[in-house]
Amino acid sequence: MSPTTLPAGPDHGHVTFLGAGPGDPGLLTLRAVEALANADVLIAEHHVLDVVRTHAREGVALLDTDSSPPSAPTGAPSASSAATSADTFPGTGTPQLTVVDGASTTVGAPAVRDAAHLVMEAARGGKRVVRAVSGDPGLDTYATEEMLACAAAGVPFEVVPGVAAAVGVPAYAGVPLRDAQGADVRFVDARTASERCWAEVGTSDGTVVVSATLETVAAAAGELVAAGRKPDTPMTVTVAGTTTRQRTWTATLGTIAQTFKQAKVLPSPEAGQPVIAVVGERSAAAQRDQLSWFESKPLFGWRVLVPRTKEQAASLSDQLRSYGAVPHEVPTIAVEPPRTPQQMERAVKGLVTGRYEWIAFTSVNAVKAVREKFEEYGLDARAFAGIKVAAVGEQTAKALIAFGVKPDLVPSGEQSAAGLLEDWPPYDPVFDPIDRVFLPRADIATETLVAGLIELGWEVDDVTAYRTVRASPPPAETREAIKGGGFDAVLFTSSSTVRNLVGIAGKPHNVTVIACIGPATAKTAEEHGLRVDVMAPEPSVHKLAEALADFGLRRRAAAVEAGGPVTRPSERRPGARRRRSTT
Repeated sequence: MSPTTLPAGPDHGHVTFLGAGPGDPGLLTLRAVEALANADVLIAEHHVLDVVRTHAREGVALLDTDSSPPSAPTGAPSASSAATSADTFPGTGTPQLTVVDGASTTVGAPAVRDAAHLVMEAARGGKRVVRAVSGDPGLDTYATEEMLACAAAGVPFEVVPGVAAAVGVPAYAGVPLRDAQGADVRFVDARTASERCWAEVGTSDGTVVVSATLETVAAAAGELVAAGRKPDTPMTVTVAGTTTRQRTWTATLGTIAQTFKQAKVLPSPEAGQPVIAVVGERSAAAQRDQLSWFESKPLFGWRVLVPRTKEQAASLSDQLRSYGAVPHEVPTIAVEPPRTPQQMERAVKGLVTGRYEWIAFTSVNAVKAVREKFEEYGLDARAFAGIKVAAVGEQTAKALIAFGVKPDLVPSGEQSAAGLLEDWPPYDPVFDPIDRVFLPRADIATETLVAGLIELGWEVDDVTAYRTVRASPPPAETREAIKGGGFDAVLFTSSSTVRNLVGIAGKPHNVTVIACIGPATAKTAEEHGLRVDVMAPEPSVHKLAEALADFGLRRRAAAVEAGGPVTRPSERRPGARRRRSTT
């Protein structure tokens, strides 16, 4: 039964046991996202909350079952927390339950409470409860116990499967578990495996997937050798699988300990950090160079600073994630209403009374400002009837469509004021009954569009719809990372983002790759003493991200060709200043 179909009332709660997968939020199923969106209470370990909480609705009660939550800020899990897998490494002891989101509605609970009791208590109160676990609920010992407790108490529940770490991690490491010959695949938890279990997998010639830790994986390899496996059997070991901290080593059962020693992997800074090891002649370990699709992404693991307004950063951050990067959004510009609203109010009234032939939107913020003013007056998208609407680019057009307005004009070429003017029709007194354009913009907007429209014969009402002001400084740890080389790259999308970031956080370190959206922004960056490494081929934030990905791909290829390790810019020592690249 779906949570959305349950009758309301104090005795009709429902529990969804949900598999959150091995760490990548993109592996959540559609059913999981639906259940999260309808949840009243979300219960999970800290690292699981970081995976699923973005899909939860506003006001949901978030309960952390970890006894000692990681110190990493919400939305930025530590390597150890993100890599933990409850389907192979369930915790021990009685969990401590703490509310981790002060802005959410809270469900009262004692400091220490069995998770099953908490789940049932919330459900009995008529709540739609989601109990999320790493991997798949069917492989989680505690989840099974909680299901049995619900069944005994008559609390209705459902199970939403997830991707198990033992399957998902090898896929992300580029290690298929079966080949055309269909070799057997055995799964072993090294923490609980008996001598009999090791003996069975040791005498088999199939693929063995071992759940272990960095401290115990070498011992597990020794157990397999002692049980009969050849020391030269290929082996891959992956830590933090499916996350951007993923790292995989290729060795053999006999050399894995030495491989870790040479790579200075042990001792682990995080005791008990889980890993997935794949052992077998047919496990395709030798083909990982061709099959390692995830760790070979052009910006894999790069920490990229995105200094824009929060609304503008979202789509750019999504694109960066698709390249394997870890975007860090730092607002450098805050958007505020105009100091005097009368000009905007007159323009909106003129829009309704037929004063304008066109309205031109040059940013998502302009769409938002007009929409807010419409809502203030009780208007909606129908007020645009009979008016031609222009958008400066795709993102602005998407914002209009979300408002219910399909723009009549979007530049066919460059997405800028100049590109908009290229396609804008000149005023024709025969076909255009009205000669006036409403242009809601920022207080610091350039005059390019206004001058161009006047040259085409149009009258322009250039109205300040919003003000842009310098944002507050980011947290101290972010400022230290910017100045100390903690970021691999920074994307500058305008001259103001350069000035404001340097003003509120300081100048990026010399090792940080500087990427600029165009020549004017690059000039401003250089005036502030920055070396520009990447420049977009055209003034588009998406082209800028593509250009940075191309830079990262060439950098990776050069390292591989030279026979050296593939490192991130933040991992290397400061070197000679490089010339500016325009690609």
